[in-house]
Amino acid sequence: MPDTTAPRYNQPLGGNDMPRFGGGTTMMRLPAQETAAGLDACFVGIPMDIGTSNRTGTRHGPRAIRAESCMLRPFNMATGAAPFAKMQVADIGDVAINTFDLKKTMDIITEAYDEILSHDGVPITLGGDHTLTYPVLRAIARKHGPVALIHVDAHSDTNDEMFGEKIAHGTPFRRAVEDGLLQNDKVFQIGLRGTGYAPDDFDWGRNQGFTVIQAEECWHKSLTPLMQDIRARIGDVPTYLTFDIDSLDPAYAPGTGTVEMGGLTNIQALEIVRGCAGLNLVGTDLVEVSPQYDVSGCTALIGANLAYEMLCVLPKNRAN
Repeated sequence: MPDTTAPRYNQPLGGNDMPRFGGGTTMMRLPAQETAAGLDACFVGIPMDIGTSNRTGTRHGPRAIRAESCMLRPFNMATGAAPFAKMQVADIGDVAINTFDLKKTMDIITEAYDEILSHDGVPITLGGDHTLTYPVLRAIARKHGPVALIHVDAHSDTNDEMFGEKIAHGTPFRRAVEDGLLQNDKVFQIGLRGTGYAPDDFDWGRNQGFTVIQAEECWHKSLTPLMQDIRARIGDVPTYLTFDIDSLDPAYAPGTGTVEMGGLTNIQALEIVRGCAGLNLVGTDLVEVSPQYDVSGCTALIGANLAYEMLCVLPKNRAN
């Protein structure tokens, strides 16, 4: 007899039930839900690019990521993770930002995440430009206290100002430090590279206690040992993972606004995210996908896969 008391979890719509090119455009064609109530994890979009400094277009990122996620299947063949067998997951749609006012949008995002986090699930955010991580972290810290941070990016995003403004996609982690949102000795920035204005572009974070792993330190090697070290140093501290798609070399992910040569490979990206298994992840994001700069859709497809991999390493996926 089947166990009728076993919990029934949402499942992605399968390719044999509806062709991959059909059905609704939610993340992995999961059921849509208006709130995070009753969920162990949720996908949520923040369709914004009003914090960008070069090429716009990340407002279209969440929709493109969801569209490309139609090819994803529920079981992770590499890691054995089966998130939809252990967690209730849904797509709760997008935060209704004010596309004409960046400062108001910061408060809108924080208020939205206060509500999401009140339900005790883990948000996986589809961006959107990197400015969004700051208001999300404000809500995360209100619930969990200052967190450890794994920040994967070509840029440090620790500027004090951009064009005289304190809020932009190049400033979120300076603001997060000022607000006491981070445990600075447990902040890891991976993949930083490119040209700058002065050594302080990367050294400011080091001076706060961050560990900065520049892209050149990652070339031609597996990042699995690095992630082992990071896990040991973070321990059980609540941790936030933020992944800027421009951390990848533009050969893999050209669809972003501020490309830099010499970046990470998509294999290294998988090693980083999979290497977060065992951490107490309390939130994640995947940002800076600008689909119009990649007509193949590969950048959004990589973003969708990484968001799925984030789901697979959440604490509730650990073996019983």
